[in-house]
Parts: sequence; structure tokens; C-alpha cells
Amino acid sequence: MKGKILGLMTAVMGLLYAAPLFGQTQPIMMSNASNWAPIGAGVGMAIASGLCGLGQGRAAAGACEGVARNPGARQGIFLFLILGLIFIESLALYTFVIIFVKVK
Repeated sequence: MKGKILGLMTAVMGLLYAAPLFGQTQPIMMSNASNWAPIGAGVGMAIASGLCGLGQGRAAAGACEGVARNPGARQGIFLFLILGLIFIESLALYTFVIIFVKVK
């Protein structure tokens, strides 16, 4: 228990010590960091889109298996499949909007 408290206090002191560094107006080493923002945004959108595509594929596969096992529950499965696909796609759209807001 004493080791956990000591580790927590060390982390807090480290963060408090580093806080003034983030208040600088122009970082010395990162003066051209804005040039990398579009590339990072593209990589982020690619990762988000790829993972959303994987999620949609798994959802569709699960719905197909569910209908194959119980054809009478087709309407309920279809409803929740569409709802799940909407939620998954909204994650990609949120990423897209955040990229347009952050990259100027």
C-alpha cells in the first residue's frame, strides 16, 4: 500500500513539475509540428475507418448466423443489426468531423 501511494505521489509531482512546460507559446523543437497534422489526421481516419469496417463485418456476420439459426426472429435481429450499424458508422463520422475541426 505504501508503494502505491509513493508511486502516485511521484507521478503527481512529475506532472506538476512538467505543467509550466506546456504553457509556452512557441515550442523550440516542435516549430513545424503543424505540417504533420494532415498526415496524422489521414492516418487516424484510416485507422478509424478500417476498424469500423471490421466491426460492421462482424455485426453482419453475427446477424446472418442468428437468422440462419432462428428464422422466426428475423425482424428483431434486423432491427438491432441496423441500430448497431448506425452506431458503428457514427464513430467514423465523428472522427471525420474532428479531423475537419482540428486540421485547418
